[in-house]
Amino acid sequence: MKNNISSAFVLGLFLLLGFSSLGYQLADSAIKFKEYERTVTVKGLSEREYEADIVIWPIQFTQASNEIGDLYTSIEKSTQNIQIFLEKKGINKKDITITSPSITDKSAQRYGNQAKAEFRYTAIQTVTIYSKNINSVRNVMGSLSELGKQGIVFTAGDYRSQTEYLFTRLNEVKPEMIEEATRKAREVAEKFASDSKSSLGKIKKASQGQFSISARDKNNPHIKKIRVVSTVAYYLSD
Repeated sequence: MKNNISSAFVLGLFLLLGFSSLGYQLADSAIKFKEYERTVTVKGLSEREYEADIVIWPIQFTQASNEIGDLYTSIEKSTQNIQIFLEKKGINKKDITITSPSITDKSAQRYGNQAKAEFRYTAIQTVTIYSKNINSVRNVMGSLSELGKQGIVFTAGDYRSQTEYLFTRLNEVKPEMIEEATRKAREVAEKFASDSKSSLGKIKKASQGQFSISARDKNNPHIKKIRVVSTVAYYLSD
């Protein structure tokens, strides 16, 4: 009987010591885990400027006539004059695209002003330049008035006639920009850690924002501003 009591006492003592040790270890682990969970989240920006590598320039003009045949003849003549002009200015023929004209018969319209229009037919024609030679195309843009003196009426302000500048080399610049954004984020984190008398640890989480491409300003749409922001969370320790 005494042996059983002694054995139970010893077993209970070991269990007590075991639970005490386990509780201390768990508490110690919880404290360390809580300390390890101290973090700082920072952002790093990379912003660069590059020239566009493709220009899309729609040259749009209008013609009007009461005779459909005369209208098409006039359109063809003006289109040829534009093409000849562009090629003389150094635009490669393969970079020039001519679409079919859009014809409107005003006598067939049953809405709007019922007053008889001066011309029954009106047409909009577009000659589009798609080129990688940005500088040559921009130079030609400044001399388009020479064609205006020939009686060609160009349209402006229409969204379909807006010039586009494209930057297609994003994949080439991505790695360096991501590296720069991440480096700048770490610099901010290190400054924060230093100011708070902490040590910067490993990265807990990182995310890369979307790359954005925009014109540098309205007067230089051919110069593109490329921008990306990286967000990084670091562990902190004392």
